[in-house]
Amino acid sequence: MENKIRVAILDDHPMTVEGYLAKLGQDPEIEITATMGFADLLEPVLQKSAVDVLILDIGAPTSAENRNPYPILHVIPKLLEAHHDLNILVISMHNERGLIREVMSAGASGYILKDDQPANATLPEIVKSVAAGGVYLSEEAGAVYSKVLNGEGGKQLSPRQLEALSLSAAFPGDKSVVLAKKMGISHQAFRTLLSGAYVKLGARTRADAIAKARKMGLITPG
Repeated sequence: MENKIRVAILDDHPMTVEGYLAKLGQDPEIEITATMGFADLLEPVLQKSAVDVLILDIGAPTSAENRNPYPILHVIPKLLEAHHDLNILVISMHNERGLIREVMSAGASGYILKDDQPANATLPEIVKSVAAGGVYLSEEAGAVYSKVLNGEGGKQLSPRQLEALSLSAAFPGDKSVVLAKKMGISHQAFRTLLSGAYVKLGARTRADAIAKARKMGLITPG
């Protein structure tokens, strides 16, 4: 099948990786291009072949020589600025409020908890949604992130979030990196605005968010 969704995985637990391979490998629309156990392999892998969705484990070691967890909040923005078509899905055992907030603010398209059985059972569909520009959070992670957003002004969308949605509606064929330039902000910042808008609107995809914002009279009707 042509135009498969290309997925790369960073996780240092072989059994976990095998589980991902078993679930994703059964879907004819998905192709696993690489698996890595160390974060210093990320850039070489991404330079070698295009990747649509990168699955990241938070606790993976930096390198074979440096077993400390890699600096994910530093790595995500750098990867997104260098690879504009890349979508990052974090799968982690950590459900700390601050960590979820910062990972999403860094530009990740999703945060799944490893003990989220429904999400793990539908991982191929989640990967497809994220590859298409959607956002996915485990129910628990989503509740945590919603509380963070509620503390930043409730469910009311910010002017910049509405601006990002308006641009997305006006230029549906443009990639997020192009829309970011129209706003005069970084690719990472644009993605963060959209993901926050999705969560506040209860939307999974850009089209869904635009439709809900229009129905609520928040942006220009179609």
